[in-house]
Amino acid sequence: MNKITIAIDGFSSTGKSTVAKQLAKHLGYVYVDTGAMYRAVTFYAMKQGLIEEGDFNVEALIYQLPDIEISFKFNESLGFAEVYLNGKNVERDIRTLEVSGFVSKVAAVSHVRQKLVEQQQKLGKDKGVVMDGRDIGTVVFPDAELKLFMTASAEKRAMRRYQELVNRGDKVLYEDVLKNVQERDYLDSNREDSPLVKAKDAIEIDNSNMTLDEQFDKILNLAKITLEGLE
Repeated sequence: MNKITIAIDGFSSTGKSTVAKQLAKHLGYVYVDTGAMYRAVTFYAMKQGLIEEGDFNVEALIYQLPDIEISFKFNESLGFAEVYLNGKNVERDIRTLEVSGFVSKVAAVSHVRQKLVEQQQKLGKDKGVVMDGRDIGTVVFPDAELKLFMTASAEKRAMRRYQELVNRGDKVLYEDVLKNVQERDYLDSNREDSPLVKAKDAIEIDNSNMTLDEQFDKILNLAKITLEGLE
């Protein structure tokens, strides 16, 4: 049975991870959340005092990259793989607004991108993988059989992220979340190394007014069409 590589890129808080998990589970594919990998490196940098408001010791982070080990372990009760940093479960730690505030700066460091892209390519070398991030279809897997580019208005994305954080007990303001989303859009789109751009052969999905079910059905149909084209 043929297997394909599905690359899902797009702006922050467009629901890339949600639909990628659904798709991987339905197809029996491996799901890789590359954004979580960059968040894990960011969390490490924060804990080591390498990055804070107005200060980022890039050289020290580069020097310590060999000390950073990121892995995924499937949690049967949750139904998805959680992120581990140097053997410790950091799934919840990396999803905070504080980490979100620094992750685009860390992700712009070429040495960090090189380390993680190599790991991502190894994870997907046998196909049968759904991977989401910012440069999957342009850098990590430019030959992916199906490329998607997710987008939605900044306000819609901020509200989704705000509700997600509130539902898990975080005390945040919508205005702060919106500002974070807008800042990340700018940083992700304007960094020198692998900026966020839509691959020429990617299919754009604007889910501003889509339900999760509508989004999943549309993308699953695209995956089926792509698979049928290989038969």
